[in-house]
Amino acid sequence: MILRIDRLQTELPPPSDPDPNGASAVQELMGGKFGEMSTLMNYTFQSFNFRNRQGARPFYDLIANIAAEEYGHIELVAATINTMLTGASGSGNGGPPAAPLEGVKDARYHYHFLAGGKGAIPADSHGAPWNGTYVFSSGDLIEDLTHNYFLETGARSGKLRVYEMCDHPAARALTGYLLVRGGVHQLAYARALENLTGADMSKLFPSPRIPTSKIPECQPHLERGEHLKLYRFSPEDYKEIVAVFNGTHPETGEDLTVVDNAPEGFPPNDLPAQTDVFAPDYAPEEIKEIAQKLRKKAGLPDEPLGVVANPGNGGSMMDKVKDKLT
Repeated sequence: MILRIDRLQTELPPPSDPDPNGASAVQELMGGKFGEMSTLMNYTFQSFNFRNRQGARPFYDLIANIAAEEYGHIELVAATINTMLTGASGSGNGGPPAAPLEGVKDARYHYHFLAGGKGAIPADSHGAPWNGTYVFSSGDLIEDLTHNYFLETGARSGKLRVYEMCDHPAARALTGYLLVRGGVHQLAYARALENLTGADMSKLFPSPRIPTSKIPECQPHLERGEHLKLYRFSPEDYKEIVAVFNGTHPETGEDLTVVDNAPEGFPPNDLPAQTDVFAPDYAPEEIKEIAQKLRKKAGLPDEPLGVVANPGNGGSMMDKVKDKLT
């Protein structure tokens, strides 16, 4: 089972200037062959299909637990795409009132507007849907771990290229974090292979050969030691990870550690309604009124119980985005 926490694993900036073409590039990190959907489903199916779990418990715990973190990575990529699409419309580009999406007809990724409600799609940067042929689950532990190391290496390359292509604040915040955390997973699988085969994989780091420390958006996460921590996304299970993820980091020489439970996380931004694509409705205030009535009938407080980074959709940045839509 997966325990879901209503927080993002890292803090993302609120919407600023929309960047629909940049969002199409970030889609590769969602549904590309080396995207977060692929890492999630590879590790998930390997953990589902894992045989002799008790006999090889530390390795099962490692794969199953990393799969749980990848779920949160998908959430982060989606939040980034949604942030970059907020406010993208034709209202400020000379389009007539009867055609509020006139200004995005030349966007690279029409599906964001025609089918996605200005939201993320389970597809790559060209719009090709993610598919299950990207999942590798051979049943052979060493073969699967080798594949996982290669998958994390390809994912790192993809993040670096998106970082180089997109300077939007949300895209940079996303890739800065994922480069650090993906590096942890890359190292974890390398350490598992070292323990099983004796191969010295430390000579392969960093791979690709761009040290994470040279990327400015990675610095805050490195300073907090996120490159050294493998979180245990469970209150009680997967405790044998410590048998595999230990020793020192091959780049910095610092001690690796397993941290009990999930990271505290950050509240997500409450993104404003986008009425030109009917998200969540053409008249969102009506839905809000219905929700308030239901809340009152259930004996709940007048204000929503959920925590967001911008309560009430307020703040000057959000007001700026709203102004663009009216």
